Amino acid sequence: MRFELVGWPADGPKLALDYRAFSYAGKFVMSNTGKAVALAPEGGSAAKRGAAGAAGGDASERPPPATDVEGVVDPDGRVLGAVAFNADRTDPKTWWLRYITVRGDRRGEGIGPRLAAFTTARLRERRAERVRIAVNNPYAYEALYRAGFAYTGEETGIAELVLACPPPDRSRATYQAGLDVFRARGPDADERSFLDRKAGENPPEALDPPE
Repeated sequence: MRFELVGWPADGPKLALDYRAFSYAGKFVMSNTGKAVALAPEGGSAAKRGAAGAAGGDASERPPPATDVEGVVDPDGRVLGAVAFNADRTDPKTWWLRYITVRGDRRGEGIGPRLAAFTTARLRERRAERVRIAVNNPYAYEALYRAGFAYTGEETGIAELVLACPPPDRSRATYQAGLDVFRARGPDADERSFLDRKAGENPPEALDPPE
């Protein structure tokens, strides 16, 4: 697997993703965000790795990416994960990871955290003093901690928790404070089990960004 920056927001990159295999697929055809991807090796396409089964249906029955849309990048089904990003509307030194998606059959393998860390490193090398992201579930919260982010204590207007990198505070107290927000929201059984396992724990160690 390798990681690649497809383009910056000014380039207007568009990325074709199968909506049955990726959450937020439609957001990646929009041209107002930069894009970065995690790619399977050459020859490791979605069809060859059986992604169609996870998405539903035989590989031959899956609709092709939207290559009829002008300017869309078609990576021949090799995308395992993607992130869309752009600058804050009022602070050009702050950038946001707007959407992160991982192919349905590859979730839980750590692709999301590595892709977030890769993208954040590229942003900080070139443009950003800080990178932020808003999450709405404890699994994404945990993944972003693994990518080197930490809870800021802030929430968006739609009750998402805001995390930032470089982290303002990666203490256990701050980590648990964010998890407590999710605990108080009436999580479902799976989320409750996850949150119970994390009770009292230190935050996960941040991984090194892929090159």
